[in-house]
Amino acid sequence: MRSTTPEEADVARHRRRVVAAVKESLRELSIQLSLLNRQVGAHIDLKDVDFYCLDLINRLGPLSPSTLARRAGLHPATMTGILDRLQRGGWVTRERDPDAADRRAVTVRALRLRNSELFHLYAGMNTAMDDICAGYNDTELKLLADFLQRTTEAGKIATDELASD
Repeated sequence: MRSTTPEEADVARHRRRVVAAVKESLRELSIQLSLLNRQVGAHIDLKDVDFYCLDLINRLGPLSPSTLARRAGLHPATMTGILDRLQRGGWVTRERDPDAADRRAVTVRALRLRNSELFHLYAGMNTAMDDICAGYNDTELKLLADFLQRTTEAGKIATDELASD
């Protein structure tokens, strides 16, 4: 076994510090985005979980309530209450699925009428993100996008593993 040179040890220590800084920054980003989403939800009178489910519907929908519950990691009975609140608020509609074998099957679809409220509330963050991205060239942005996509996938895998326990 070969021993490590002092230079190699310094490089390894530096790398550990940089990786730790990236992980810490991601934790701080997660917290800050959660706080931002909580403020947005408060402005539109939605609970955190309701707002989270609305975001999933907007991004992935239309989808069935059971699929939404699975994606959100929630019990189907909990999802019923969330969808009731979202529907009362004018955020979603539940439509019968005419192609489903089960005639009781419904699909949840986001209503776009209120999206301008969301765009307005996120305008400050979107502008800041545009300004930040303007400071990077295309190659750097592709690297950042790849890192974030791979980090998201790692998070999904870790979540799925914990959910299956």
